Amino acid sequence: MTTIRTYNHTLWDHGISQGYLVDNTLYISGQFSHDAEGSFVGAGDIQAQMTQTLKNLDTVLQEFGATKDNLAYVELYLTNAQEHGETAIGLFKKYVGEHRPAGSMIGVTYLAFPEQWVEVRAVAHVG
Repeated sequence: MTTIRTYNHTLWDHGISQGYLVDNTLYISGQFSHDAEGSFVGAGDIQAQMTQTLKNLDTVLQEFGATKDNLAYVELYLTNAQEHGETAIGLFKKYVGEHRPAGSMIGVTYLAFPEQWVEVRAVAHVG
């Protein structure tokens, strides 16, 4: 029997769940730099954007009783990958510590908001 559970943040109901758990696999939608009230954080500052984005990733993981150690695969999207890649990867490595999930860093032309430089989506194993 397949078990499905979702997490939808009330401020961002765009028809997409922030997290979607099927049995023991958690699919996490793209997280970006917004605070709990929905305001964008860190315009013009890749460190602030990356830090807030990873906090948001933690929030979704916690909704399912998971932590960053449960991450199996992570995709990091950057609009200025050559300029910001080293900083973003450094902050990500600090975030995951010794844990090393599979993943990719992908350079993109733009993201949902003009000031948005980073987005992270992930897959985690729960349970």
